[in-house]
Amino acid sequence: MIVATGSGGPPVGNTALSGKTVLLGITGSIAAYKSLTLLRDLKAAGAEVRVVLTKTAARFVPALTLQVFSEHPVQTDLFESENEMAHIHLAQEADLVLIAPVTAHFMAKMVMGLNDDLLSSILLATTAPVIIAPAMDLGMWAHPATQDNVSILIKRGLKIIGPEVGRLASGKTGMGRFSEPENILKQVLNIFSETPPLMAGERVLVTAGPTEEAIDPVRFISNRSSGKMGYAIAETAKRWGARVVLISGPTALPEPEDVELIRVRSAKEMKIAVERFLPESSLVVMAAAVGDYRPRNVAPEKIKKIGTGYFIELEETEDILAERPTGPKGQVVVGFAAETQDVIENARRKLKKKRLDLIVANDITAEGAGFDVETNIVHLIDAKGKVTSPPKQLKQHIAEHLLKAALEIKQHRTNR
Repeated sequence: MIVATGSGGPPVGNTALSGKTVLLGITGSIAAYKSLTLLRDLKAAGAEVRVVLTKTAARFVPALTLQVFSEHPVQTDLFESENEMAHIHLAQEADLVLIAPVTAHFMAKMVMGLNDDLLSSILLATTAPVIIAPAMDLGMWAHPATQDNVSILIKRGLKIIGPEVGRLASGKTGMGRFSEPENILKQVLNIFSETPPLMAGERVLVTAGPTEEAIDPVRFISNRSSGKMGYAIAETAKRWGARVVLISGPTALPEPEDVELIRVRSAKEMKIAVERFLPESSLVVMAAAVGDYRPRNVAPEKIKKIGTGYFIELEETEDILAERPTGPKGQVVVGFAAETQDVIENARRKLKKKRLDLIVANDITAEGAGFDVETNIVHLIDAKGKVTSPPKQLKQHIAEHLLKAALEIKQHRTNR
């Protein structure tokens, strides 16, 4: 017998989701039993909940139990429903599709657009917002295929909740644990909130990616930055209602929707672009990995190999942060410190030297952090010396932590 236990969910009588229909999809994870608590909390918040269960999920949680909790028949099969167009009707009546838990296998199906069962067919037919809450072992979550799929789903506009770091069914401890139902419920409530977006009225300037400094017409000096962190910040700020300008060095990332994208190559070009938009920005997030050096002289023709080696004299590039002009009153400036040793100490020095309000420090040698991965491990350090260290998370979630911290600084200044 499976019993749903308390999760600190909404009190009885809460009607925050009154009149809303949530389609709760459950896939074949050991965490499926927690969907009972989530279902109960959604109902307690006033939602009508329709449950769609995959065949493998039915091995973990009985359809009859879900039917009792939801007060509606549980749909499990594309071809056995009384309504032969069930996937269309369920897709159309849903105000939100929530898949919790979602497995690595099902996320791969979503990326490919496969629809060989009822739940995947609904996803292709619905126009409602989609939230997924992954749950799997840490190795499955960290696998490059899973991380690529997560990145694609985020770019398509899906919201991903978790996973969290904790003890897993395998007995290991790591990232892959299903988010608590209480946290998932909060995210659902945010979807339907009538309050203005968190960053409505803000003008946000973000830099991202590497810079390139020419050696000759063919070669250049650069670094390993993928731009993923900066793009995640820009996309999150836009989703939260801000007007966003993204100044990007060369990356392979697709252009974010509804964001003004300015493409540059060198540190000098980035400095010019930053100074153009700086005076009108209420929040500046300098996430780009700007090169520290460039060749003093650029060869006008391709340098030929002659067997004797070649020496390049380097000079320092512009320090965009340190040399920036004073911004408008109340402007908050956030910098990044990619370090390999003494991470927090070096970041604190950089914060003070470059007159920052907040700095995001990370050890680029740590597994799951740094360049060209979907996750990051960071320390947020403010001008008062406070250090906040969230666990390893998707860069999308790190972006949310960063922007909330910046908004808190702005709010504190407004209240003084």
